[in-house]
Amino acid sequence: MSDIKEAALKSKAWPYEEARRVLKRLPHGKIGPDGKPAPVLFETGYGPSGLPHIGTFNEVLRTTMVRHAFEEMSGLPTKLIAFSDDMDGLRKVPDNVPNQELLRTHLGKPLTAIPDPFGEYDSFAAHNNAMLRRFLDQFGFEYEFRSSTEQYRGGVFDEALRNVLRHNQDILDIMLPTLRAERAATYSPTLPISPTSGVVLQVPIDVVDADAGIVRFEDDGKMIEHCILSGGAKLQWKVDWAMRWVALGVDYEMYGKDLTDSGVQSGKIARVLGGHKPEGLIYEMFLDEKGEKISKSKGNGLSLEEWLTYGSEESLAFYAYREPKSAKQLHIGVIPRAVDEYLQFRGNYPTQDIDKQLGNPVHHIHNGKVPTTVLPVTYGLLLNLVGVMGADATNDRVWAYLANYVAGATKDQYPELDALIGNALAYNRDFIAPTLIRRKPSDNEIAALQKLDAELAGLAHDATAEDIQNIVYAIGKDCGFENLRDWFKALYETLLGSSAGPRMGSFIALYGIDNSRRLIAEALAL
Repeated sequence: MSDIKEAALKSKAWPYEEARRVLKRLPHGKIGPDGKPAPVLFETGYGPSGLPHIGTFNEVLRTTMVRHAFEEMSGLPTKLIAFSDDMDGLRKVPDNVPNQELLRTHLGKPLTAIPDPFGEYDSFAAHNNAMLRRFLDQFGFEYEFRSSTEQYRGGVFDEALRNVLRHNQDILDIMLPTLRAERAATYSPTLPISPTSGVVLQVPIDVVDADAGIVRFEDDGKMIEHCILSGGAKLQWKVDWAMRWVALGVDYEMYGKDLTDSGVQSGKIARVLGGHKPEGLIYEMFLDEKGEKISKSKGNGLSLEEWLTYGSEESLAFYAYREPKSAKQLHIGVIPRAVDEYLQFRGNYPTQDIDKQLGNPVHHIHNGKVPTTVLPVTYGLLLNLVGVMGADATNDRVWAYLANYVAGATKDQYPELDALIGNALAYNRDFIAPTLIRRKPSDNEIAALQKLDAELAGLAHDATAEDIQNIVYAIGKDCGFENLRDWFKALYETLLGSSAGPRMGSFIALYGIDNSRRLIAEALAL
């Protein structure tokens, strides 16, 4: 047994804990319907009624982490299906899309039968599916995309649909007790698609011939008989979920805490259909800055594009990895810390023992192939640098400072840092610069700043960040700051215009002694 496999089987990192549940269920792998070995199937579902958001990506990422953990500890083949429920009827018009009147005229129809309000694709679902796939491809996920519409219309689910009709009453017995009386009166596990209007109908049905897929229902005031096979209907989503687990043979699928009860009902329906519920983590939901659940239709919280404007891809993955069973706020303000914590964990990885490495988030972010490059500055330090540079801050000017701080540092040597500078410039422009206000120092602070200026004046221009940091510490103690945090806060507020900041030794070394003395002079002149 390899060292990684042995350590993975013992690791308490949550992806390994999830993977062990799958391995316990399939200790010898999986045999397909043809009697040959088949890949263990991981699935993630996506409802394309609104634009893809960061929660969708989060689910694919976390599932991928469990998949890779399973492969490490088992050596068995796997497959990840990204499944789009694009045959759902559009119930309401999302708030964050154009041409809303156009969408209102198509309410109730499958998403793949509704025009794209952006005018770019054949349907609204195709537009949102393309956005999802483009982003997943950008991150390098290995997955197989499946469209619900293609599965239904292509006949892939036909036998499963016959099975649903055969067990129509059994499914009703599970679902009706969970519904309000008004909803129960019209509930049907199967939703026929009207042959006249194209709308997904919420009407009771009578099963006429399960083997032929024939049902009877009222459509526009007339009782008709209709074949539900090959795209003639779709299933209520809890029934659809269970049918898909059974028809595709899904072994693992995680979902949000808000779907806990739905998962229970779908698990019961899966058993009725002759299958079983897959293993899966129930994760907590992301919240916006106000503590409210992120919604695709509301468009609150962060978009994928916004995070990547201000932070790295890896920092997004890092934030998604941490504590999946705890609710976390997801807003602009969390990005800088996520970037720097990711880089810190990455820097620790090479010197850790293997058990610590497998518990390190970066192992799961990079599927065990963790980059070894160490960046010479933190994201927080970059933000402070571009903040004091003000309108003069450009990519080239920032690199000029870095070249002095780290001998020979270039864009070619640190392409990741070059991208991070772009993130910092954007973050500063949009969120920091408008808030920076330098305050006038108090009498005690004036004396301390004057002493700092004198000490810096006597330093060589190549003084190290550590030497400068020691001077800053000593001045704080000498000038009577009982809590050195008050001294550092005074430096941030009077020199940088912010209530928080970097290690001052590192900042002064990066910004330059002369430039830093100029900041002190400006503060003393207020």
